[in-house]
Amino acid sequence: MDITSLGYMLSLAEGQSNLLNLQLAGIPPELDAYLPYWMGSFAIQFLPFLRADLAARLPFALSSLFGMLCLWQAIYFLARNPQAQPVAFAFGGEANPKDYARSLADAGLLGYLACLGLALPSHELTPMAIQLQTVSLLFLGSAILPFYPLKGILAWSLGILLLTLSGAPTLSVVLALGTLLIWARHPQSTKNQIVILSLVFSLAVVLSYVLDLWHWRLLPASQLNQQWGQLFELLVWYLWPAWPLAAWTIWRWRGHWTHQIWSQHLMLPIFLFISTLIASLMTENPDRTLLLSLPSLAALAAFALPTFSRTAAALVDWFTLLFFSTGALIVWVVWISLETGFPEHPSVNVHNLIPGYVHRFDLLSFCIAVVSTIVWIKLVQWRVGRHPAAIWKSMVLPASGAVVCWILLMTLWLPFIDRGLSYRAWSDEITQLIGSPKCVHYFQLDRNQIAGLGFHLNLKFLPLNVSSPVCEWLMVKDKAAEEFKSFPAQNLWSLSQTLQRPGDKKDRIYLFQLKSANQHD
Repeated sequence: MDITSLGYMLSLAEGQSNLLNLQLAGIPPELDAYLPYWMGSFAIQFLPFLRADLAARLPFALSSLFGMLCLWQAIYFLARNPQAQPVAFAFGGEANPKDYARSLADAGLLGYLACLGLALPSHELTPMAIQLQTVSLLFLGSAILPFYPLKGILAWSLGILLLTLSGAPTLSVVLALGTLLIWARHPQSTKNQIVILSLVFSLAVVLSYVLDLWHWRLLPASQLNQQWGQLFELLVWYLWPAWPLAAWTIWRWRGHWTHQIWSQHLMLPIFLFISTLIASLMTENPDRTLLLSLPSLAALAAFALPTFSRTAAALVDWFTLLFFSTGALIVWVVWISLETGFPEHPSVNVHNLIPGYVHRFDLLSFCIAVVSTIVWIKLVQWRVGRHPAAIWKSMVLPASGAVVCWILLMTLWLPFIDRGLSYRAWSDEITQLIGSPKCVHYFQLDRNQIAGLGFHLNLKFLPLNVSSPVCEWLMVKDKAAEEFKSFPAQNLWSLSQTLQRPGDKKDRIYLFQLKSANQHD
């Protein structure tokens, strides 16, 4: 979806579509997510001296940092609630409320960064990446309402409206209604605040209707049983290591459900998590929707740490140490195999999976990988040493381990990952066959194929019509070959090549050339 989103941004920046009618070679986007495409398109236009893909990533990177700031603040203010504070000692000496809240916020943010599911989607140019940040903004607005009502209303309103414009109008309405009802039960809520929040909720509903954002994309009931199994697997690894800590929080704080009516630090994140969990169960891409549960899950995980025993904290540290150290070791072993030929099997496996890959040494990537590995070793030494106790210490290794492994992947493994997943190598192969034409006709190509090949080949894709073709070349999706045979104008074309994308045996197209152009040649 990353290259597809870039394709729509380029289409908008180049004037091939407009703000409210996004098109990519005549195909609308899968999600009616205006905001992410607007952000990328404006960045491309305002930063013409940068590569289009790099310019489009800048606002997404900034929004990611903004989302982390919102999450930290949300956890901080949840921890400031009286019900979340530690019990006061008879003779004093308990933690300062603000210091305690800061420590929990630090732990929650580290737990958020440690989640394995965050690694890839949060770095993409997709609507889900922006939805994640708007959910964090909504979370912040709901959390600070008891302390700063005006700021809370503003953040809550922006979160709801921006989430609606990011392709999740239904989830936006559900979260808005739920958080509104939760705040209505709070003893500090006022009638005027409820009225303002209700008006914003109504505005989100009207906005979705006016922009025609309501579309039924839920799975049929017959597929829900199969979805349960897939979702369970995702929950186990995608939300690791936050989900065991969140479950421990719910168990250890269970007394609040029976003895206290209002516990915002539990009620709010649990509601957000359950809502996004149900949404992910009912959509075709559960991993993308489940990503939106990470802010609330990280908040719940943070409240588990004050109740941890030394044994439990040590168990988390040792498991994390073994898991990420093994991951880093695997990355280095494969790279060494490609560089030296020993051990032999990793190198052979890479070349079998990605035909045509030629390994080259990159000094800058190697230096970055070495430095990050040394930092990981130093962090491990620091964690096992004797230092003053801090709540967030148990989250240092999970967060840093996830970051270090991601850095190693993006340095040592990036060349063959890029060849296997991107369309650059495939585009080079196609260029050798067709040269540099201005346009190409297509018949039932995917959005990914049109966006990827269009970006790397710098050509315009036109749908194939019955009328006389204007382009010399035609690309047909392999699964549409039988349907193309019954196309009225199929006799105008002759098959030239069958092309398979390097690294993906399932991604193939048929390349046709116009018979008149072929005879002229």
